[in-house]
Amino acid sequence: MASVFAQIEGLTKSYGHRMLFADVTFGINEGDKIGIIAKNGTGKTTFLRILAGDEDCDSGTVTYRNNLRIGYLPQVPHFDDDKTVLESCPIPEPAEGHEPDWTYHDRLRQTLSQLGINDLDQVMGQLSGGQMKRVAIAKLLLEEPDLILLDEPTNHLDIDVIEWLEAYLKRSRATLLMVTHDRYFLDRICNQIIEIDQEQIFTYQGNYDYYLRRRAERIEAMSAEADKVRNILRKEQDWMSRQPQARATKAKYRIDAFYDLKDKAQSLRYQDRNVTLDVKSSYIGSKIFEAKHISKSFGDKKILDDFNYMFARYEKVGIIGGNGVGKSTLVKLLQGLIPPDSGEWDVGTTVRFGYYGQDGLMCNGVPAKAMTDKKVIDVVQDIAEAIVLNGGEVYSPLQFLQRFLFTPKDQQKYINTLSGGELARLHLATVLMGSPNFLILDEPTNDLDIVTLGILEEYLCQFKGCVMVISHDRYFLDNIVDHLFVMEGDGVVKDFPGTYTEYRQYLDAQAKQSAPAEKKEAPKREKPRTERPRKLSFKEQREFEALDKEIAELTKEKDELEALFNSGEQITDVAQKAERFQQVKDLLDEKELRWLELSEFA
Repeated sequence: MASVFAQIEGLTKSYGHRMLFADVTFGINEGDKIGIIAKNGTGKTTFLRILAGDEDCDSGTVTYRNNLRIGYLPQVPHFDDDKTVLESCPIPEPAEGHEPDWTYHDRLRQTLSQLGINDLDQVMGQLSGGQMKRVAIAKLLLEEPDLILLDEPTNHLDIDVIEWLEAYLKRSRATLLMVTHDRYFLDRICNQIIEIDQEQIFTYQGNYDYYLRRRAERIEAMSAEADKVRNILRKEQDWMSRQPQARATKAKYRIDAFYDLKDKAQSLRYQDRNVTLDVKSSYIGSKIFEAKHISKSFGDKKILDDFNYMFARYEKVGIIGGNGVGKSTLVKLLQGLIPPDSGEWDVGTTVRFGYYGQDGLMCNGVPAKAMTDKKVIDVVQDIAEAIVLNGGEVYSPLQFLQRFLFTPKDQQKYINTLSGGELARLHLATVLMGSPNFLILDEPTNDLDIVTLGILEEYLCQFKGCVMVISHDRYFLDNIVDHLFVMEGDGVVKDFPGTYTEYRQYLDAQAKQSAPAEKKEAPKREKPRTERPRKLSFKEQREFEALDKEIAELTKEKDELEALFNSGEQITDVAQKAERFQQVKDLLDEKELRWLELSEFA
């Protein structure tokens, strides 16, 4: 029987008149890996902050098991800019009666190296947002909490790091509760999905794919029930309307039932307000663009080296590569925002670019968060007083913004007060209002919720124009692109004819084919001693062999104690056995982690 880690009872939170969630109740058991799904603005981050103790709820309780270690990764980690990476990750305080972990910094270096951070003396203020996220992830994982709370852990990470983190969490014994819009991440890690919808929660015992099926069934059942109630309500409304002067003589129970029915009909009304993306592209001719011998460097760093390509009509390409290889630079070069060092772009006369930049919404070079005097409506009005779409449909800025879920009241908000999701929707609105026929999207998935991502994917799949997208969202890439530009660094760009998943399968197959050859050739190579792969020392090899036996014995003891607790028998020394159970579990976690570390070099 799984141990209860946390119990959430009657949790309620609102901001002013806006209710986020009400009377939320559920439990978190040991081993649960729970994904939280909701639209932007419905309280996902607030919910995690309450569980982490960083924010208060209006009512309700969160009760944790005694001595439970909780780790929290916020969406945007905060560090002291003046401290180094090493200083920002101090040795965790040991549990009572334990010695400090003197191997911590060695393990930190190893983990950060796997995450692409190699200079531990670098000052945090010099790191990018993605690098800070990696430091925060390493720090959190090495603290080895019992319960991990993650808020959008994949944002601003490249695909290699996401896949490393995904593999780590899949094999980890830690209990997880996370908010993420990365659907492959959800599907491959989570065994439970909690959806926040209409101020309440719905729980699904399965992964993301299972959730999609069951959610559709739930909404279909609600719609059928709502139709049934409305039909009965119409008949009862007719009955109530007849002979109003005799109302007092009517059966009281039937009148009460009528009002109960009205309340039920109201509760069953499912309002699924979504972004409306039906903006058609303007006409695009057969000539799109040709890249002719494009080269670009920044100092010694090559971005493109003699890049040549002929882009075709209706082509949809994804751009992938590690952080810093120049993905954003490539799309800026194409649009003429950055000049090449040599070569030229020959762009067709009918091409009309629509650019969704990674830097977010900009107005005259000013980033959104710095706009203290502009409202939502101002941004659109500054571009056009009337928006003409789909060959003649005319919209006012107010009407157009409502298609992107900005109510007339929302349109009076100041730009610098908007949430990340609201800014993303506004940015998307400004891109599409010009009816572009060549969409360039640089990391469009960072701040969009899962529902809006699905709508955007459907729109792009049916888009009668060209699409170039930079994204770390593997699900998004698989659904949209025909092929990939793989930027390998040092100016090298390779064209792969397939989706991201097909590309990963190709890499895996290549690795398997080359592994035997490398092993066969290894004795012929004369490498310096320092370049040889790390091997276990004699002492470590003995430790590694002993761990197998120790893990088996601890697992057996843990299973026996669990069986005793679940047997229903009276246990005279229950406190001692409970304490021993916890010791065994902690030891098992420690031994398994050490086994994983040593297995990399075995």
